Amino acid sequence: MTSKEAEAKSPYLWTRASPYDNWVDSTGLPVYDGHFIPDARTIKVARWDERECDAAFIRLAGQEGYTESRITELRPGAQSAEVKLAFDEAIYVLDGQGMTTLRSPDGKTSRSFEWQKHSLFLVPRYAIHQFKNMLGQKPARLLHFNYLPLSMAGNPDPVFHFQNPFEDPAALADPDLYSAAKVSANDEFLPGVGCWYGNFFADMRAWDKLDPNKGRGAGGSSVFIRFPKSPLWAHMSVFPPRTYKKAHRHGPGVVIVIPGGEGFSVMWREGEEKIFIPWQEGSVFVPPDNWFHQHFNLTGGPARYLALHSPYHFNMSAETVKDPAKDQIEYSDEDPVIRQRFESELAKRGMTSLVPPQAYTTPGYEWKYA
Repeated sequence: MTSKEAEAKSPYLWTRASPYDNWVDSTGLPVYDGHFIPDARTIKVARWDERECDAAFIRLAGQEGYTESRITELRPGAQSAEVKLAFDEAIYVLDGQGMTTLRSPDGKTSRSFEWQKHSLFLVPRYAIHQFKNMLGQKPARLLHFNYLPLSMAGNPDPVFHFQNPFEDPAALADPDLYSAAKVSANDEFLPGVGCWYGNFFADMRAWDKLDPNKGRGAGGSSVFIRFPKSPLWAHMSVFPPRTYKKAHRHGPGVVIVIPGGEGFSVMWREGEEKIFIPWQEGSVFVPPDNWFHQHFNLTGGPARYLALHSPYHFNMSAETVKDPAKDQIEYSDEDPVIRQRFESELAKRGMTSLVPPQAYTTPGYEWKYA
């Protein structure tokens, strides 16, 4: 039997395309690749009859095989089909206002909550759920995030993930499932930066429960987000006008969406050409595995980015720079072209940098926080 004959008999045997990619292609929906999406609120979508919505997949360099991101658009006043997934999904509202209803298969337990632009919430695995656009004049658009590509690598059968008969009576049993998020006093990803637990965050653009993230520079602040009983997690950073963060790198699959602000990011593999990514509200991009990247605020107000993370064990140490533990570049060690590009972009807008000069001469320089 030739290799082609074997592949024809078993589509999962030694194929270059992943089971997830094969499934995505089978939907016939638009797929967006490359390094970034300028504005996920405006990219074209197509009808997905199975889900009774319009949709598109975002499959950027850096997330292949690890994480999924896709767009759902609900037409004015419309609702999606009921869906049951065998995996958790985090959903960020790019635009619009609506409601999510979840129910148990026997119909005895249900939960409903409303969402708005910039809300972030979790749909737990095995819960039958449906989305409804509460506005009759404009569409609503959602950004979905999950670990489906990894799951399908282990079990390539779509039926397992989308038509799984398993039932979890406890999935919706907690009456506080979508109650207000609470801070954890015992779970810190970074010293001094709080971690908030919850399945619903009403407005990530207005979220102000932040702590100084001194190690990353720019006088920025951050918050970490954990969804209870889920492997999904996220963090959001906010940093002042006319400043930029230190370059750093980490593992694959982290999807970044911009709730507010305007600026650009730079991404590069060590020793290779830099890629400059302009962003605004609604932009989406993914730093590839172990690529350095840093973020620049070109406005007169704060900018913020929300990072939806791959599984925590991928957040490993990066390859060496100058010593084995280093995955961050200090301002004093960065390529001069970084500062030049930042100051040039500000000048086009009639502004100047607010990065203190001593940041470029003092290794480990940290902003002062009020």
